[in-house]
Amino acid sequence: MATSTTPDAAGSGSAPGPNQKTTWQTVKAILAASSGNLVEWFDFYIYSFFSVYFATQFFVKDNEVLSLLQAALVFFVGFLMRPIGGYIFGRASDKLGRKNSMLISILVMCAGSLLLACLPTSDLIGGWAAFLLLIVRMIQGLAVGGEYGATATYMSEVATEGKRGFFSSFQYVTLVGGQLLASLLAVIMTHTLGDEQITAGWWRLPFVIGAVAALVSLWLRSGLEETTSEEVRKHEHAGSFLEVLRHPRSFFVVLGITAIGSLVFYIFTTYMQKYLLVVHQKTPSAETFSKGHIADLMTIVLLIFIIMQPIAGWVSDKIGRKNNMLIFVIGMIIIPIPVLHFIGNSTSLVGAGIWIVIAMAFVAMYTSISGIVKAEMFPAHIRGIGVGFTYGIGNSLFGGSAESVGLWFQNAGHGSWFPIYVVIVAVVGLIAVLFMHDNRKHSTIDNPGDSAYGRVGK
Repeated sequence: MATSTTPDAAGSGSAPGPNQKTTWQTVKAILAASSGNLVEWFDFYIYSFFSVYFATQFFVKDNEVLSLLQAALVFFVGFLMRPIGGYIFGRASDKLGRKNSMLISILVMCAGSLLLACLPTSDLIGGWAAFLLLIVRMIQGLAVGGEYGATATYMSEVATEGKRGFFSSFQYVTLVGGQLLASLLAVIMTHTLGDEQITAGWWRLPFVIGAVAALVSLWLRSGLEETTSEEVRKHEHAGSFLEVLRHPRSFFVVLGITAIGSLVFYIFTTYMQKYLLVVHQKTPSAETFSKGHIADLMTIVLLIFIIMQPIAGWVSDKIGRKNNMLIFVIGMIIIPIPVLHFIGNSTSLVGAGIWIVIAMAFVAMYTSISGIVKAEMFPAHIRGIGVGFTYGIGNSLFGGSAESVGLWFQNAGHGSWFPIYVVIVAVVGLIAVLFMHDNRKHSTIDNPGDSAYGRVGK
């Protein structure tokens, strides 16, 4: 296995030196690694985009809001598997290498997508249909949980020093790209097949497409070079979560920023589809929007969101990651209450879309550098599990629950309480950001011997 890392004297290791790869080699590595990221998130998100068509086939048939809530809860359970995936694949990333971890995770996602495409509905097997759907989503959640940590660490390590924010932003370019492709596929199928035919069984097609795409990504990733050295992988504490806990500042900062980052990311991407559908049916002053038109809108705003990622990543290289994060969390304290109110009361999709894009501009300050911010806080021998597992905890509890909590408030008749909940989590995120260090002086990738995020205890 090829290696390109030079460990420091303590055996913690660092990313490849700035002169080890040309820009074109870096770009090729980023593209190959991120291809699997795109596929895995496409496979994961098509559930959210197409659950509006098949939810009643697995859950309650005579209450659309309740069936959507149950489908969202299954979506949440998939998120609960992410810490487990982050632990398993993060440990594998540190002990076996980033490349091997990424190859295994894409295979697991491929299997999960194929299984979901073949699931029988409740008309055939009754309550077992919902149970099997839950199991398959757990498998997919495991794969995605493993994907994030390995990809984030790999892309952060392979990126050029001084441009890590820009290059690492392509993790979310492809992550959101997976959402965009899922949304685009929903638009195409809605306009060519119509709601009735999709509900009748064509909703299975996207999962088959995702499984095939996973095999293509597997081939692309097989040519990647490993970014960790043998010495790093053989470190006595490699892949140990107990060792992660001996870096408490890193652990709690990552957990805090992931909580608010994941929550608002899923609110303004996947949850918006259901928010526009459900809220506008209940709000007398609002216009009722069709599923197809909402899918059209989300496709456009997700495309804009993708364009925002490298711009915000480039900004972080200039002003520092901490300043990016401050802009993000302060924005999430100020805007959720008015923005969600205006979206919920919009009389046109264009007006709703403008407010969503405004919110996404702040969210991009987090998403663009999400991976690199976390990777720069842990030494190489625990970077995979430190990023993957810690992210998985925060992401599952707050990101995975975003739809469920939002729909629960709506179903209970207290929709206005949801943005208050978002603001409270944002305040916690602000506290976490205040404990961050400036990456321009304290990155464990560029300065592996730095003690700002140092180890505590023996």
